[in-house]
Amino acid sequence: MAVFTEVGRDEAADLMQRLGLGRLLDMAGCTGGIENTNYFVSTERDGRRHEWVLTLFERLSAQQLPFYLYLMKHLAHKGIPVPDPQADASGAILHTVRGKPAAVVNRLRGQHELAPGPDHCAQVGAMLARMHLAGRDYDREQPNLRGLAWWNETVPVILPHLAPEQTALLTAELAYQNHIAASPAYQGLPRGPIHADLFRDNVMFDAGRLSGLFDFYFAGCDTWLFDLAVCLNDWCIDWASGAGDAARTQAMLDAYESVRPLTAGERALLPAMRRAGALRFWISRLWDWYLPRQAAVLKPHDPTHFERVLRARLAEC
Repeated sequence: MAVFTEVGRDEAADLMQRLGLGRLLDMAGCTGGIENTNYFVSTERDGRRHEWVLTLFERLSAQQLPFYLYLMKHLAHKGIPVPDPQADASGAILHTVRGKPAAVVNRLRGQHELAPGPDHCAQVGAMLARMHLAGRDYDREQPNLRGLAWWNETVPVILPHLAPEQTALLTAELAYQNHIAASPAYQGLPRGPIHADLFRDNVMFDAGRLSGLFDFYFAGCDTWLFDLAVCLNDWCIDWASGAGDAARTQAMLDAYESVRPLTAGERALLPAMRRAGALRFWISRLWDWYLPRQAAVLKPHDPTHFERVLRARLAEC
């Protein structure tokens, strides 16, 4: 989350009223994340305080956004604890604020768990599998916009900023992932809508129990295994070194498979997909670090973290 486009109180109050969400009480820009403009908004309705998140989309187009918004509605209908986009009187869930496409969703209860143990990882694994199964009959299609095609386009742009050893690692790993993606084994992996960014700061826990998943704006149709690998690379590692944590890794995998057992092909390609997940976020963080956009509030992530994660995944192979 970040603030690229500043929204006035009057504009926010008008939107809340049009959506029937009540009288504006407070609003504050969010500092985390780097893709969209986000505000926490509080309203009063029927004598009660309600909490919302107002998002203005800075990169995604109005044509792309229905995939994400209706995916959240679909998953919420299936019992997955995700934000529910709010509709106006006409039923529209995609709105316009300051000339940008926008959405308002309910703010999930709970807190982030930034130092997860095996139980937290198990809860995430089981919920991720439930989410994958719940999305099987979602009727909209959109590719993972930060998938292999984007990596191939973006790497040449960031290479001039890198040291020689980083260039060698990045280009070698990209070549390897292109090779994997062309293989029959990869083409046969189970697929469907994925979150693609289910990090610790995109999950909420309330009294130790998982209470919500959010920030679906990197979602797309891709392999379920990649989604699982992204989670393993964030939830189940030693933060300082990037090395895998065996207990948390096993807890997440066991819990995921208790809901949706992995195929033999998925088990064989899990190490490659963990490398792919590390590569994807190293590339995007390098891009945001060296080619930042102007924003009123912005905290880019350190790209060296996922360089360490990728090197750790390579060392484990």
